[in-house]
Amino acid sequence: MDVRDAAPGDLPAIQAIYAHHVLHGLASFEEVPPDLEEMRRRHADIAERGLPYRVAIEAGEVLGFGYCAPYRLRSAYRYALEDSVYIKEGRLGRGIGRMLLGELIGLCEGLGYRQLIAVIGDSANAASIALHARLGFVRVGTLRSAGYKFGRWVDSVLMQRPLGPGDGSPPAT
Repeated sequence: MDVRDAAPGDLPAIQAIYAHHVLHGLASFEEVPPDLEEMRRRHADIAERGLPYRVAIEAGEVLGFGYCAPYRLRSAYRYALEDSVYIKEGRLGRGIGRMLLGELIGLCEGLGYRQLIAVIGDSANAASIALHARLGFVRVGTLRSAGYKFGRWVDSVLMQRPLGPGDGSPPAT
């Protein structure tokens, strides 16, 4: 399995993976899957910011994707990012998420960011919570009933991981 930068040709597979999670899971609080054009726009936005957007590929097939985006857009948040990782249905539990998230962490550290935040949909999402914990994230809170999807209230779990020196020193400006 290889992990590399996502390319425009990967976007149909990325859109299909994400659409499945939107329609059948709680990792995303979107309820209508974005179309391919919207996924292209989102990918271009991440690329224009110089942030990582990676895919896991095996035998030419996209098995998962992950990217980091600004945590919030207000200027004081400029050293904090939020990660997103999605794996193709039927391919969970094979280490793909760990591979993708591990690469994202290293790339974001190299870019000088200081905090990586995970906003995990559903407090019962044990796999995502465990993945983040294995890679150094600490649970910092739960937003109870922050979303309503599939006819029920759903929590968001917040996890955080320092990057590089974290908050141990001021960032280079």
